Amino acid sequence: MQTPVLNFELFRYQNSKMSLADDLVVVEEPLQIILQYGPEAARQEHTLTLTMRTPGHDFELAIGFLLSEGVIDSPAQILKVWHCEQPKDPAEGENVLKVALTPELSFEIGDLQRNFYSSASCGVCGKTAIDKVIACAGVLAFGAAALQIEILTHLEHAFSERQSLFRHTGGIHAAALFSTSGKLLILREDIGRHNALDKLIGALSAMPEIDRSRTILFLSGRVGYELVQKSIMAQLPVIAALGAPSSLAVSLARRHQQTLVGFLKRERFNVYSGAERFVSSLEGC
Repeated sequence: MQTPVLNFELFRYQNSKMSLADDLVVVEEPLQIILQYGPEAARQEHTLTLTMRTPGHDFELAIGFLLSEGVIDSPAQILKVWHCEQPKDPAEGENVLKVALTPELSFEIGDLQRNFYSSASCGVCGKTAIDKVIACAGVLAFGAAALQIEILTHLEHAFSERQSLFRHTGGIHAAALFSTSGKLLILREDIGRHNALDKLIGALSAMPEIDRSRTILFLSGRVGYELVQKSIMAQLPVIAALGAPSSLAVSLARRHQQTLVGFLKRERFNVYSGAERFVSSLEGC
């Protein structure tokens, strides 16, 4: 059984000092939901959706998804739910879930797949997408001599001063790009975390004068795998976030030597990946 949390060694900045520490990080893994349906003489099997989740209560997740999306009207229309016994990749066994529906239930699988792939909250999901990021992006270049703690801990103030929609509504996410000297370069807001980052990356694409190797991406919430994936593809070497990262986010950032900072406040933060960029601050740790 997969664990819902993993322990990561990290660097913690607190009380004006950087030191080694451990922290529990919530696990993030892709879940593929495969439907078996059709009359008994002609059963079919197709992937309905891919989503990122914390392992645990997978059966409830799948049943709730089918009910809330109107695929089924009642749990009685489900014959069986189980983790795939023979996945193509043995390591993915607990990440592949099959749901067998009653023979009399009929629907158009193509319509369902189009709806769910486009509306999935996490954007591009699954092991294939992760492998593509690994193949397309290498180690991220960093142009500054070192990250300055004083600049990092003041980003929240500079960020909140400019986050106008959040001040008025309290219900929106934001992504901001700062220079390593602390200058705000771009800020975009959206009700979706992924949309806010996509807007920022779109704006950045029209600004070739910005040296991406000398930037810090600031995020208003938690950091899931998909936000790290997008930032790596955009060649952004540093993420600083107000919230927590997931296990997959940390692993992906470490693979590409991206600096990943979480729980950022004025007096403290955690460095989950790329702590070597705080060169002057790590002496003696």
